[in-house]
Amino acid sequence: MTASPRLQLQGITKRYPSVVANDGIGLSVLPGQTHAVLGENGAGKSTLMKIIYGSVKPDAGHVLWNGQPVTLRNPQEARALGISMVFQHFSLFDTLTVAENVWLGLDRHLSLAEVVRRIEAKAAEYGLQVDPARPVHTLSVGEMQRVEIIRALLTDPRLLILDEPTSVLTPQAVEKLFLVLRQLAAQGCSILYISHKLHEIRALCDACTVLRAGRVTGTCDPRQESNASLSRLMIGAEPPRLEHNDRRPGEPVLQVAGLTLERDSPFGVDLHEVGFEVRAGEVVGIAGVSGNGQRELLYALSGEDTRAAPAAVRVAGQAAGRFGPARRRALGLHFVPEERLGRGAVPSLPLAHNLMLTRTDAVGRSGWIDVRALSAQAADIIRRFNVKAGGPLAAARSLSGGNLQKFIVGREIDARPKLLVISQPTWGVDVGAAAQIRGEILQLRDAGCAVLVVSEELEELFEVSDRLHVIAKGRLSPSLRRADATVGKIGEWMSGLWEGEHAAA
Repeated sequence: MTASPRLQLQGITKRYPSVVANDGIGLSVLPGQTHAVLGENGAGKSTLMKIIYGSVKPDAGHVLWNGQPVTLRNPQEARALGISMVFQHFSLFDTLTVAENVWLGLDRHLSLAEVVRRIEAKAAEYGLQVDPARPVHTLSVGEMQRVEIIRALLTDPRLLILDEPTSVLTPQAVEKLFLVLRQLAAQGCSILYISHKLHEIRALCDACTVLRAGRVTGTCDPRQESNASLSRLMIGAEPPRLEHNDRRPGEPVLQVAGLTLERDSPFGVDLHEVGFEVRAGEVVGIAGVSGNGQRELLYALSGEDTRAAPAAVRVAGQAAGRFGPARRRALGLHFVPEERLGRGAVPSLPLAHNLMLTRTDAVGRSGWIDVRALSAQAADIIRRFNVKAGGPLAAARSLSGGNLQKFIVGREIDARPKLLVISQPTWGVDVGAAAQIRGEILQLRDAGCAVLVVSEELEELFEVSDRLHVIAKGRLSPSLRRADATVGKIGEWMSGLWEGEHAAA
């Protein structure tokens, strides 16, 4: 006998002023089923998940839970049914601790001490290391991801919704998470899984619904598909192959020598004698498990932390360790942070005005802003990087995560930097957009730009990097040529096991 669906969606429709996010969507999820929802950035996946979780109200359609119609007016009502969700953009309060954030979504009769105990037990059970006492604002993106996952698991869900849960996790952490999810499914928990990583969907999921432009365009068993066939279902084509031509790099553009910094918070990571260089016309990648000093290094490179000795960071030959972001941009350094909303973009501002965070092209000699020129620049980036948005005046927060990422990366690439420092360049973007962004990075390199990529996706680093380093516990490994790097070796180095290794020439 076939089990009855735990969740059914019938004709779900959600309209916004500039777009129909969901258009008559139907979907069924069985008990114990791991069901993928696949689609391009802006296809309507996240909106649909928020409707199921009660944080967005549909304009039409019905939600059935165990065969009975339900109206989910808020996430609290969804959690009462047993629905839990891990958001792509984290729903955490920065000023509260990990334990306090988790406490907000649990039974009010629990004490904070009991919540701390449960977090520690769940973290140990599933190998998701997290400190309950840490304020959220001190966490890296990867650590915030772990908090969201643990918070969802503590509710003992009957339906678990995961929106890009592995986008900033290492391969080892992904394997641990998959063990957790398979165990949950075996216990009867239903899982809705959104990811742009096609190999993950094929390895984990036993059903798949494909969305395009807010509509269901197909269903399949992903275990019977290839990456290429899933890509064709999602975007109508296979992503283009990247051309990575070997070339001789030029002079050093970024030089870091003896960079030692004490942590700026009790929960940060000390940097110890970090040294490397990035030359014109090359891409250098830095791999590592989240929370091993990436945040501190990036702040020191971008100019947000100016405590370093002047000569510890050189940009275009100038001692820039004490320069702020604006002076470093004047030397040709542009920066893409890992946090899209709040650091890479101001959520409430239009896309055109967000250009002003790092660009001054539209400011005349008199100091007045040329609004037409600003809008034209934003429109050109939207067109060039295929950003799905309601135009240059659309608020940054109105975009899907992947489309906002494309705009921010496009903003910095369009500035024609001499040095681009970019963190998590394809976090949450679909396979087609990821290939485009990586292709743009290689084009920048071929045009003579020096590029530093900090990422927790090894596949990405192997695709774009000429040389690789690994950061672990605030220390940087020797340089390794891409041709000499393997997943196994990089994995060992992520634990700090590179003693006795020598830097590549």
